[in-house]
Amino acid sequence: MIDTHELKKRDLYLNKIIAFQDTEPVKVVTGIRRCGKSSLLKLMTFHLKETGITEDQILEMNFESHNFKNMTGDSFYEYVKQHVQPDKRMYLFFDEVQRVPDWEDAINSFRVDFNCDIYVTGSNAYMLSSEYATYLSGRCVEIKMLPLSFSEFLTFHDFEIRETKSALGGTRKQAFDINGEHYELREVFDAYMRFGGMPGIADVGLDQEKALVLLEGIYSTVIMRDILERENRRGQKRITDPVLLKKIVMFLADNIGSSISVSSIGNTLVNEGLLEDGKRRGTPSAHTVQAYVNALLEAYFFYDIKRFDIKGKELLRTLGKYYIVDIGLRNYLLGFRDRDSGHAIENVVYFELLRRGYDVSIGKVDNSEVDFIATKVVHIFITSKDKKTFFSVKGAVMGNFAKCSSQIAISREAISPYLCNIETNKPKRFMKLIKSIMSAFAIVLATTACAGNGGENKKSNEPTKEDNKMEVVSLNKAEFLKKVYDFEANPNDWKFEG
Repeated sequence: MIDTHELKKRDLYLNKIIAFQDTEPVKVVTGIRRCGKSSLLKLMTFHLKETGITEDQILEMNFESHNFKNMTGDSFYEYVKQHVQPDKRMYLFFDEVQRVPDWEDAINSFRVDFNCDIYVTGSNAYMLSSEYATYLSGRCVEIKMLPLSFSEFLTFHDFEIRETKSALGGTRKQAFDINGEHYELREVFDAYMRFGGMPGIADVGLDQEKALVLLEGIYSTVIMRDILERENRRGQKRITDPVLLKKIVMFLADNIGSSISVSSIGNTLVNEGLLEDGKRRGTPSAHTVQAYVNALLEAYFFYDIKRFDIKGKELLRTLGKYYIVDIGLRNYLLGFRDRDSGHAIENVVYFELLRRGYDVSIGKVDNSEVDFIATKVVHIFITSKDKKTFFSVKGAVMGNFAKCSSQIAISREAISPYLCNIETNKPKRFMKLIKSIMSAFAIVLATTACAGNGGENKKSNEPTKEDNKMEVVSLNKAEFLKKVYDFEANPNDWKFEG
């Protein structure tokens, strides 16, 4: 591997791994190829060395290397056994471990037989299938890795955000590169929307021709190695038509953010003549199309999002949406175009919500659409008379690009409490506190999306009946606590711990 530049830290993921250091669960880093999983493991080894772990306690194996090409589960175990240091804790790093037959047996044996802390990566969701869960039920934790966010894009491409004076006497933020050239933030964001967030782009620079070559390599690797070859290794023949697979990729990429029924994809491809250059005759069955779509989801090339009936409070099994993991890959597949910038921005916002830890679904209230319902559980501990009461408030973030151009709104009605382990000598007072949370305040868990819709919808600022049901409130922890309970008035009764 050519070391072209110093590794850039990705604290969002590194901190997640560090939080599980020296714990029993196997740390499994998943994500599409070339999104930075190998670099993340390398960053973790640097962290270990900085904290006093010696070289001989760290074992790194990359199974894309020819050195480990023909390794089996048994030879894998023997190799690691030979490198284990007696009376020392070992830190084992295995990159693309799913390429080893029966790797699950070996990993489980390491956990049982050795004093070790295990970190593995994989480029498809099969490695966390039910078979793997059988071996390590409750003993693994998944860190889901994505391509660069816009903030990380700035760091990787050596942009620095500075405040400068404007002609009107105010200040504005601009991006400065390492040569001192400055750009408007919108210009840099447009570059992000064009090239995407694959870390390898930083190696070749923001050059369209070079970037397309790199993206083509990623696409070919995912399709050929992670899908077609993997199916053969598993002894399954579900994915046998590369032409159909490519057409489904193109269809999903062209329809990100649109409601799609898998059963209709085959009909659409046939009706529009998109399968005429292949050998397939007739319309592919819904079962076949679903198998191809599932393979793309397992390779982390696309992510699906379920529809939630807000009024009925249930997930619907009908139409859902698909988003491509990197907007640069979409531009490689379909070409650069601005006519559907709204869907492209929606794609970016979806993955930003995932990075921030939200559980995201799309919304439906009767016949009205809500682009996103993003939920996160906030845990608050309240101590009264040395007895702890625990509750969590689940806040729902809902955004509709037709009515809300750059902000993610909160539905007051969607917030619901979950109470458990109630131990307090003031139950009535505590329940009053909970009711005050529910009746008076909406918790904001996300405020502003990384970009608006560019002013495309001129009616977005007009109040409507639906808009009146949405409220955007921004509270820090202290403000929130003061609002839900006037703790200053009774400082001896309650102590709040966020």
